[in-house]
Amino acid sequence: MKAAPRWLLGLGLAAGIALALVYREHLDAAALTDWVTAAGPAGPLIFMGLYAIATLFFLPGSLLTLAGGALFGPVWGTLWNLTGATLGAVLAFLVARYLAADWVQARAGGLLKRLMQGVTAEGWRFVAFTRLVPVFPFNLLNYALGLTRIPFLPYLLATAIGMVPGAIAYTWLGYAGREAAGGGEGLIQKGLIALALLAALAFLPRLVARLRQAPWLAVDEVQARQAAGEPLLILDVRAATDFDGEQGHLPGALNIPLESLPERLEALGTDPERPIAIFCRTDRRSAKAAALLARQGFARAQVVRGGMTAWRERGWPVADVSSPFTPGT
Repeated sequence: MKAAPRWLLGLGLAAGIALALVYREHLDAAALTDWVTAAGPAGPLIFMGLYAIATLFFLPGSLLTLAGGALFGPVWGTLWNLTGATLGAVLAFLVARYLAADWVQARAGGLLKRLMQGVTAEGWRFVAFTRLVPVFPFNLLNYALGLTRIPFLPYLLATAIGMVPGAIAYTWLGYAGREAAGGGEGLIQKGLIALALLAALAFLPRLVARLRQAPWLAVDEVQARQAAGEPLLILDVRAATDFDGEQGHLPGALNIPLESLPERLEALGTDPERPIAIFCRTDRRSAKAAALLARQGFARAQVVRGGMTAWRERGWPVADVSSPFTPGT
C-alpha cells in the first residue's frame, strides 16, 4: 500500500481512537440495549458489528459482553460476544499487518519485541496464552500481533479459543444481572453460578502459568550449563542483605528481591524464552518468583532446587561471602 493512503488510514485510526477514548464515559448500556432490541432479527448482526468496531477503536469490551448476556442470554449471548470480539481482533490484526504497520509499531514499543520473540518460540500457543492470561492490553495486543510472523489462521483459532472462558463468564454475569433486575426465578442459583465462573476465571491465569512453568533445576545442572558457556541468567530473589550475607551468591547473579520483582521485570529483558535460573536460600521464594514470571510470559524461568544451600554444599564458588557458612544453617 502506498505511503499516502497508509498515512491517511493511520490518522483516521488515531482520530477514531481519540474520539472513542474521549466519549467512552458516555457509553449508555440501556440505549445500546434498546437499539439492538428494536432491530428485531437483525439485532445480533448489529450487536456483533458494534462489538467489532468497539474492539477496533479501543472501547471497553466488558460493557458489551455484559450487554450481550443481558440481551441474548447465556448461550446465544456467548456466541455473539465471542464472534464480535473475534471479528474486532481480526480487523485490528489485518489493519496492522497490511495497512498501518508504522502507526502500530510506534505505539507498541517494547511490547512488540516481546510478542515477536514469543510468537517465534511458541507460535499459536503463545497467542492462546496471551488471550487466556491478560499479560498485555487486549486492544493493543490485537494490533501488535499483526506485526508478528504468525499466520492468519492460527491467530484466528488461538484468539477465538483463548477468549472462550472470559466470554462465558462475563456473558453469564450480564444474564444474571438482567434476571436479578427483572425478578426472574432461581436468582440465588444463577448468582452462585456467576460467582463460580468469575472465581474460575480469576484462577485460570494461575493454572495456565503453572502448566507453562518449566521443571525445577538441580544445582548440578546449573553448574554444568554455566561451565558449558550457556547464556543462563542467574536471578537471586533474596533480600540484598542475604545476597551479600553469609551464603554469598553466584558470580554474575542478578539480585532482585521477590518483593520488588513485579516492578523490575524490565531488568530481565524482553525475551520470554530467555533461560532463567532462580535462586534463594532454599527454594520457597524462588517458587513464588517462578510462578510470577510464568504469569508474565517467561516460559523458561526455573526454580533451582535447594537454592544457595544446595550450591554451597557442593563447595562451588560464590562471591561476596562475609562470614563462614555451615551447610544446613
